[in-house]
Amino acid sequence: MILQQFIADAQIVLTIKYGEREANAILYYLIQEVLGFSKTETIFHSVDEIAPEKETILKDAMERLQKNEPIQHITGWSYFFDLKFEVGPSVLIPRPETEELVDWIIHDTTKEGMKVLDIGTGSGCIAVTLAKHLKNASVTAIDVSAAACNIAKKNSLYNDLMIEVLNINILSNRIPNHKYNIIVSNPPYIPESEKDILADNVLQFEPNEALFVPSDDPLLFYKAIADFALLHLKRKGKLYFEIHENYGNQVIEMLREKGFKNIILKKDLQEKDRMIMAMV
Repeated sequence: MILQQFIADAQIVLTIKYGEREANAILYYLIQEVLGFSKTETIFHSVDEIAPEKETILKDAMERLQKNEPIQHITGWSYFFDLKFEVGPSVLIPRPETEELVDWIIHDTTKEGMKVLDIGTGSGCIAVTLAKHLKNASVTAIDVSAAACNIAKKNSLYNDLMIEVLNINILSNRIPNHKYNIIVSNPPYIPESEKDILADNVLQFEPNEALFVPSDDPLLFYKAIADFALLHLKRKGKLYFEIHENYGNQVIEMLREKGFKNIILKKDLQEKDRMIMAMV
């Protein structure tokens, strides 16, 4: 099959399911991962014949995409900042809004040698990226999922950025008694009552335990992490959260009641309340 014919056929199928914009993003991501062509290079190679083994991979990927499987699971990789991360069913696929949170931390941190803790690390995208961009930082990452911890360790090694990864449940409060300059978390924050409005590719293929919280206690993890931070942040240490767009004020109120100060709420590029920083 000629590449331009594959592109034409795939665009029709994917646009019906995902809409034109997302379909194009998925298609060119797939081409880059399987054929190694950037979008510009794809144009120059559009009349090339696809090698039979590559065509088989592309057709298999198209079948899986039509069954709602995320493109990142099909290729096995996701990109975050300037790094590449292995992903799979045991970890969340890194999101653009989480990149914004990490970017905030990087630009907000001017000192070297920071001790950093990432709670609920998943793929390790936050921890590994901070290890790269914060000079001489010592980064620890924890997760309740042993499978997630294994992936985070792999991603640390793959990117040649060493972090400490621990299989610990923040709700058990059995974390080593260390002090940190920065604690960051993107914890589960979607109430179970909102399951029905999530896309099928999220519900079917991403770990529910990393997404959902009880509808009657949506701040469950924020409260536990805030209590932990009060004990484990150094003087003038900072706590960073990614949050549900509808719970910014509640998180701020909770942090104030616990004694945090200099609290800042930031919007993401979609103008949704998405990030909070607080100091002890």
